[in-house]
Amino acid sequence: MLKKLCASACVLLLSCSLAQAAEPVKFGVYLPLTGQNAFGGQLELEGIQMAHKEEGRVLGREVQLMVVDNKSDKTEAANAVTRLTARDKVVGILGTYGSSLAMAGGEVAETAQTPIIATSATNPLVTTGKKYHFRVCFIDPYQGAGAAEYALQELKATKAAILKDVASDYAVGLASFFERSFTKQGGAVVANLSYSSGDQDFTAQLTQINSLNPDVLFIPAYFAEGGIIMKQARELGAKFRIMGGDAMDNPDTVSIAKEAAEGFLHTTFPYDPGMTKMNETAQKFTEQWRKTYPNKDPNVNAALGYTTYMLLIDAIKRAGTADDREAITKAIGETKNFPAVTGLLSINASHDAEMPIGIIEIRSGKRVYLGEVTPK
Repeated sequence: MLKKLCASACVLLLSCSLAQAAEPVKFGVYLPLTGQNAFGGQLELEGIQMAHKEEGRVLGREVQLMVVDNKSDKTEAANAVTRLTARDKVVGILGTYGSSLAMAGGEVAETAQTPIIATSATNPLVTTGKKYHFRVCFIDPYQGAGAAEYALQELKATKAAILKDVASDYAVGLASFFERSFTKQGGAVVANLSYSSGDQDFTAQLTQINSLNPDVLFIPAYFAEGGIIMKQARELGAKFRIMGGDAMDNPDTVSIAKEAAEGFLHTTFPYDPGMTKMNETAQKFTEQWRKTYPNKDPNVNAALGYTTYMLLIDAIKRAGTADDREAITKAIGETKNFPAVTGLLSINASHDAEMPIGIIEIRSGKRVYLGEVTPK
């Protein structure tokens, strides 16, 4: 009788163990799939989905994506992470596009002690003082310095003006870092003016800027306002060069600005399908993207989404567990020389990825990847 009971207990334990092993590993994804930032969010989701299709299992278990739209809204971003951590019990979270959204969602993840990997949120406050928040992109102090250095060294600019969205953490931060670097290296910022998200008329600010005759206007804008700013600047007869940040990396920038986009420069992450030197991971990503989405060119936002997924998979493998969030968090923080689309990726002590700054110029309505700049 005792032997039968023991045998039954063993069978029960084995069945429970197998059932647990068969449970899917849940990855949370929160991105702006609607609203102002939907273009970037959709691309990053497509990159994540392509990576999931390539590597849909980890440690012998199926990976399940739990996708929530944060609607380009800070409150919705916090709500999305609450849902993913409290209801879905995800082991890690991927996203989001947009620094303001990342800061709102990151606070919730920090409280829930759930690791989160931002795709393209560049404001330094996203990861500052955080244990569980990481990112696979550069930060705005570095990006701002790169834009300033390019303006000074390549455009030979000595005078710059800034027009920023005062309601955007991303824009305010990037504008500040550009100004700091530009003036530190001997340039002069002759105007630093503001507007608010959703504004359509920038003629007052641009008229003032034009009267000061700067060599370059830096607009750390999103494409909707950025395209209008370029168009109105040229309508006013402005001759200065216009530069922007990575949030301007959007086909609608040219659609909105039309001929006024000619010569526009913006910083970006160091990947482009037209780049002449491409690492092995970037080649694989580009080829797979063209097969998966034959009617759409690959984009750096998609590459960053792809990278977050593959990095979380890699961290789980190194941690040897898909259930222990603390072990997975530790493994993410210890990432060194991970082969990413943007090059070998290491997470530094501030939980940020370090990489060169890519530079894009619009020529005849097309994006041209000029190369990289590494700020001093």
